[in-house]
Amino acid sequence: MKIIEKLQNTKTPLFSFELLPPMKGGNINSVYDVIDPLIQYEPINVNITYHQQEVVYKKLGNGLLQKKTIRKRPGTVAIAAAIKCKYPHLEVVPHLICGGFTRSETEYALIDLHFLGVKNVLILRGDPPLTQRFFRPEKDGHAFAIDLVKQISDLNKGKYLEEELRNTTATDFSVGVAGYPEKHFEAANMDVDLQYLKEKVNAGADYIVTQMFFDNKKYFNFVNKCREAGITVPIIPGLKPITRLADMKSLPLVFYIDIPEELASELRKCNNDQQAFDLGVEWTVNQSLELKKYGVSALHYFTIGISDNIQQIAKKVF
Repeated sequence: MKIIEKLQNTKTPLFSFELLPPMKGGNINSVYDVIDPLIQYEPINVNITYHQQEVVYKKLGNGLLQKKTIRKRPGTVAIAAAIKCKYPHLEVVPHLICGGFTRSETEYALIDLHFLGVKNVLILRGDPPLTQRFFRPEKDGHAFAIDLVKQISDLNKGKYLEEELRNTTATDFSVGVAGYPEKHFEAANMDVDLQYLKEKVNAGADYIVTQMFFDNKKYFNFVNKCREAGITVPIIPGLKPITRLADMKSLPLVFYIDIPEELASELRKCNNDQQAFDLGVEWTVNQSLELKKYGVSALHYFTIGISDNIQQIAKKVF
């Protein structure tokens, strides 16, 4: 079933979460270990993240450097297939990104997902690899998320890259895109960022999942600005609990978000990671309950490889 259909037909907030595939060399059980404790809360879907390939340089014996491209994690198609096999009633939402893929490679990934019966995808441009300061698309790849949304919209109409194909089968994907309550770090300002978001919706996106935030006022203001801009699709808040003391510095650095002073003050009182973990659960529970009162259609949680805290939160919220 399409996520947008569930969002449009619910009377109470739904539960969903995102997981990080295991590193290369790991096994699928680490994915199941995240999902198993959360199944009892009837999640409407699990999102599967993806990160683009990286380039590393290996020093050879003659002093020269050898360029090597690596993918650190398995692809979303394989993970989606494994999850669908073990949890037939759990919808999977693979992330598809622009970075590291040509349009043709993207089309084949979409065909594979279509053959698997996957109905939902989340579209992102993706961040540049750690070795690059700025995002650079592949040759014949997409530079912006909107271009990927348009490619999927074409496939949903039976329009493939090879225009000479006849009697093509149309896909039937529901498309989600990302939104940034505190503005995407590359956007000149919030108005520009909202214009880009509106263009993605107009191109075929059905709903929006936000970047994490720790101050619900940021989400409320974001929704109001979206509605004023004419964006009418559901906007799902994305939440990530604090899990360790270092999050106070690392999360703003990596995700370009603010830690509100009330939370930062409580974190400074924590003496160890366990206390920070417990605070993260409490803070996210309070966030979630306030968002439920606001009337959101769903709450989406970023697990980042663990689900003990999400289970504690879900037990109190759903």
